[in-house]
Amino acid sequence: MKQSRLPSAGAAASGLMTAAQARDTDYLPPLAVAIPLGIQHVLAMFVSNLTPAIIVAGAAGFGFGSPDPGELIYLIQMSMLFAGIATLLQTVGLGPVGARLPIVQGTSFAFLPVMIPIVAGHGVAAMAELTTAALIGGVFHTGLSIFVGRIRFALPPLVTGLVVLMIGLSLMRIGVQYAAGGVPAIGTPAYGAGTSWLLAGVVVVTTLVLSFFARGIWSTAAILLGLLAGYAAAAVLGRVSLAAVGGAGWIMVPSPFHFGFALSASAIIGFCLMGFVSAIESIGDVTAICEGTAGRPATDRELVGAVAADGVGTALAAAFGAMPNTSFSQNVGLIAITGVMSRHIVTIGAVFLIVCGLAPKIGAVITTIPIEVLGGGVIVMFGMVASAAVSMLAGVAWTQRNMLIFGLALSVSLGLQLEPGAVAHLPETLRMMATSGVLPAAVIAVVLNLVVPGRER
Repeated sequence: MKQSRLPSAGAAASGLMTAAQARDTDYLPPLAVAIPLGIQHVLAMFVSNLTPAIIVAGAAGFGFGSPDPGELIYLIQMSMLFAGIATLLQTVGLGPVGARLPIVQGTSFAFLPVMIPIVAGHGVAAMAELTTAALIGGVFHTGLSIFVGRIRFALPPLVTGLVVLMIGLSLMRIGVQYAAGGVPAIGTPAYGAGTSWLLAGVVVVTTLVLSFFARGIWSTAAILLGLLAGYAAAAVLGRVSLAAVGGAGWIMVPSPFHFGFALSASAIIGFCLMGFVSAIESIGDVTAICEGTAGRPATDRELVGAVAADGVGTALAAAFGAMPNTSFSQNVGLIAITGVMSRHIVTIGAVFLIVCGLAPKIGAVITTIPIEVLGGGVIVMFGMVASAAVSMLAGVAWTQRNMLIFGLALSVSLGLQLEPGAVAHLPETLRMMATSGVLPAAVIAVVLNLVVPGRER
């Protein structure tokens, strides 16, 4: 679909809809317009939504290349299914839950620095602790929505920008590892081979070319199309096997507590603390949609509903073995481009995600992607996370006070993550939290920002 056919604030000129209709959240455009726009929302978030599940499975030891891809396929399917369900909670709503705005939900990158240490090298069994903690964290997150207006003062751009930056920095190593051949290849001649970097490079170059020079849906889905180009290159080189697709079923029904139930204090604390960060991210997305496209401030009811949907979506997903959900900022940017505020368009995209989530053949096809191809896409995505953080930090007044707070929090959190042996004598719970990167950065920055004189009101 060409850019010229995308509705915008000036859509009256194109005859698709009036400017007032474009800003109306309850307006449903003709299906010939609504369906392509809904699918475009899915294309914009599809890869980012699946990547956290793939990374967690890889860290646990049942990811790409494992003898039995069944559990990985299940995680991928649940990522699509519950992203769709959580999106419906936002667009359609359920009582006080949901903003009733065009907000797309998806699996959150923010929780990866907390999730990876929980499962690292422990196999499928460790998923019980992770999903249980995510369930409890989701319930906590839901309760947090009631107080969302009272905690905003503690999380200015100085804090949130630092946290998002730490998320990006914490994950960049994974992107390079994947592009070089994946963790299983470390220590072998295959790790860092030229073929691996060639496949990753095809993805990166294709993504950049489409992002810079293409228009409309070709630019919006640049990462997905880059992965397809890398996949095609891998197929030419004989690196693709479709054996897993033939063995996958046609329908997958989610199972409650698929990975079991197990309590871990460090995991629960980590998920609850990250709930604060996720809540503020959702507040920012709602504010951007309302002020940037609708031309009005967000209401308290919309803010509370959005955060509540985050928590309920996370808890519901975790109960069936999926990862935490949060609002996706790239789709907020897509709304700004199209100028269309219709929540029904995003609802159509949510239904599409749910249908995909129930079809395990789709997950099986995704598992056939070579790890190096995924690595190329991950490198771009994690770089964009860090870039978004820099954009957030651009609005900070860089006084000596703020520079010291930022510098100390960054130095301690990144240093402990790079050298975890420095806190080897701490209890396991504290050690896991201290070396996560994100949590110490958030705690240090929040505390110092509140207690050091000179905080901006």
